[in-house]
Amino acid sequence: MSLQAVRGTRDIFGPEMTAWHRAEQIFRAVANAFAYSEFRTPMFESTELFKRGIGEDTDVVGKEMYTFEDRGGDSLTLRPEMTAPIVRAMIEHSYLRHHPTTRLWYAGPQFRYDRPQKGRYRQFHQFGAECIGSPNPESDVEIILLANEVLQRVGITQYTLELNSLGTADVRLAYRTALVEYLTAHADALSGDSQRRITTNPLRVLDSKEDRDKTIVAGAPLLSSFLDEASASHLAAVRALLDVAGVKYVMNPLLVRGLDYYNHTVFEFTTNELGTQNAIGGGGRYDPLFTMLGGGEVPAVGFSIGIERLLLLLKRSRAAGVKRPLTASTFVPLAMQRFCRCTP
Repeated sequence: MSLQAVRGTRDIFGPEMTAWHRAEQIFRAVANAFAYSEFRTPMFESTELFKRGIGEDTDVVGKEMYTFEDRGGDSLTLRPEMTAPIVRAMIEHSYLRHHPTTRLWYAGPQFRYDRPQKGRYRQFHQFGAECIGSPNPESDVEIILLANEVLQRVGITQYTLELNSLGTADVRLAYRTALVEYLTAHADALSGDSQRRITTNPLRVLDSKEDRDKTIVAGAPLLSSFLDEASASHLAAVRALLDVAGVKYVMNPLLVRGLDYYNHTVFEFTTNELGTQNAIGGGGRYDPLFTMLGGGEVPAVGFSIGIERLLLLLKRSRAAGVKRPLTASTFVPLAMQRFCRCTP
């Protein structure tokens, strides 16, 4: 019996390793230029962290986590994402007491028991950033600008920034009620997964890739119709700032993201070059997460980019990369001086 890499994992070496090093150097340089500091957390955490933070009804917690019991009987999970561990660390170390507004970046492996396919693995790597402590729409735009700068400097040119708002908790509750009523009336026409999600996580039906689901979703009520004044004002400010920055985007009223902690702004960078799984990366505002994990009310916004998917897209597009010097003076004034009011 020959030993091989476990299904859903892969070895990286040779010219591909050179591409990884270049991408990692760009991530670090852009994040540092935006005044973000590197932060690292353990690769495994208490399972309860992800159940409480991500949501027990999400696909990630329900069927994608690598969970095991250690010799002491504690349930542990290989991290499927990085935001919940970072928030856990902020709370545990009382970090925000001395740093009420914090900018962090990270890079490293995550683990999900997903169906392996090109650019999608069970051990995958992400680069991401978090702006913690600011409720301002300027911080949302700062995060989007940072992610956009990374894509451009790596050499990705063919992508679309999709934007939506999930509003407040009250907005989502009212919308969820209307959506469940609509989906229940059309349940027989939905796929099995979407029928199950009507009771567990109905918003995820909106981003189903099944054609039969898309037909039903096309007639569903839109969350944008339920936004209250505060939610609509926040979204309008984000859009206005993106317009001033010259960042093109499209509104996607069906964009919801897959984790329970999001509110207000959500966004994704998508491409037609990667098939049905078309997201390169994305993120949004997650003000509820600190409260969900016992840390009180702390506003925050962040994003992550899949490194494997990024490099696969770069290889397919044969992009040459951006050839201007990577210095703070080239782009930071736009994000940091004109827009960023990353303060409580």
